[in-house]
Amino acid sequence: MSRRILIVDDDREIANLIAIYLKNEGFETVLAHDGVEALDVLGREEPDLLVLDVMMPKLDGMEVCRQVRETRSIPILMVSAKAEDMDKILGLMTGADDYLVKPFNPLELVVRIKTLIRRAYQYAPAAVPSSGEQSGIFQIGDLTINRSTHSVQVEGRSIHLTSTEFGILYLLGSNPGRVYSAEEIFQHVWKEKYFESNNTVMVHISKLREKLEQEVGSKLITTVWGVGYKIEI
Repeated sequence: MSRRILIVDDDREIANLIAIYLKNEGFETVLAHDGVEALDVLGREEPDLLVLDVMMPKLDGMEVCRQVRETRSIPILMVSAKAEDMDKILGLMTGADDYLVKPFNPLELVVRIKTLIRRAYQYAPAAVPSSGEQSGIFQIGDLTINRSTHSVQVEGRSIHLTSTEFGILYLLGSNPGRVYSAEEIFQHVWKEKYFESNNTVMVHISKLREKLEQEVGSKLITTVWGVGYKIEI
């Protein structure tokens, strides 16, 4: 099945270039050139992934991301000329799954999109699941995690997670009590080489904790200082 990508960038030349590379890789593409148009397209279309520029007229990418995250878990790759760490952290905290700095190599963009698509729709953790999790559905306290539907529920209520957040939760939850370092989490979920200064995992853990604690009312993910993160049942 061909995946459909919504490309949102007010620079039409960049948007068209991205579309060309993605079409060459077998993707379908839809274009929008400002934030308002992007939300309008999302209301009519069902794209599988969103490539979202930050600096745009009418509605910037951060606000688009916030609004999308209110109702959807579609993978979002944010692109921006802003290269500072705080800009990246803000983008990830807003709900983006990944952040790419302009100017970028179009081939790297394609690789990142393929990684996000695979993580969102074909996710299979590298960790060996525990014996109670062979069915792909398992329980963590009041949480029910379903691998096949990519869904998380607490007492029948759905918790809205991005594909990245689900990947982290699935990894930690399938091996309760085991401590995973940031490097291990990154390599399992992102399937890329980890760099020591990379704070992406920390940002996504923080956002995941916030969502889980809001619904569950207790702290599920524990930080083992200097080592990593774990879920203790």
